[in-house]
Amino acid sequence: MLSYQHGFHAGNFADVHKHTILALMIEALNAKEKPWSYLETHGGCALYDLSDEQAQKTGEFLEGVNRLWGAEDIPEALQPYMEQVKAVNAEASLRFYPGSPSIAAMMARASDRLVVMELHPAEYQKVKQHFKRQPQMAVHHRDGYEGVMSMVPPKPNRGLVLVDPSYEVKTEYKQVAKFVKQLLGRWPNGSVAIWYPLLKAGHQQEMLDSIVSCGIRKVYQSEFFIKGSDSERMYGSGMLLINPPWQLDKKIDSVMPWLYQNLAAKEAGEPQSQWLVPE
Repeated sequence: MLSYQHGFHAGNFADVHKHTILALMIEALNAKEKPWSYLETHGGCALYDLSDEQAQKTGEFLEGVNRLWGAEDIPEALQPYMEQVKAVNAEASLRFYPGSPSIAAMMARASDRLVVMELHPAEYQKVKQHFKRQPQMAVHHRDGYEGVMSMVPPKPNRGLVLVDPSYEVKTEYKQVAKFVKQLLGRWPNGSVAIWYPLLKAGHQQEMLDSIVSCGIRKVYQSEFFIKGSDSERMYGSGMLLINPPWQLDKKIDSVMPWLYQNLAAKEAGEPQSQWLVPE
């Protein structure tokens, strides 16, 4: 949707969940010297100013990353994410929040390659400007699904695709499922991270069932809740990981109880994680 702008939601609980896992996946890629590719379907802005009108209007970051800022008991598995947040804030106070393209770019090495798609004209101009002096980052003004699909299998051949649409249109769930099946048909050894919102309507279930039933192996699910499931607004955040790095599940499980304690309301269910399809 060209009407969606993530600045209203930057740094909220869903970003904390999503970007914690993203940082852990990139950390795992960096554990080997071989270069990697990063591709993203919906880049948004590279950097969000939490003092601007959009962020201040909703204040969602106050219930998300702001609660982690300055915490002294941060678990080890949360450190890669928090290091990226701290890297864009020169002062002691929290003002800026890195989008997923920034997190990936800051963690990338000189030999790694990154490609980001963004269709919204204003968002595209911002992310393009942000990375204009980084030759390893390519930013494209095109449909994310079509753009990423045209570039797989990528070179380098190991790496990660982040699928992160707004889901403002209900058909997006089916589109994601179709895209992921085609993607892995072309790049079976690629890792895929799919973010999805948890809403009362439950539209994500059809997408999950479609992916799980198509024969893909190594499918891991992490869901994080901050409200009760009867809430009229987004009550949780989901991440579906296909071909995740070895032992990533253990790192995710080690950090979610701490995030639950610091971000969730009393009526929220505890974080859930499981292998929907084993190896």
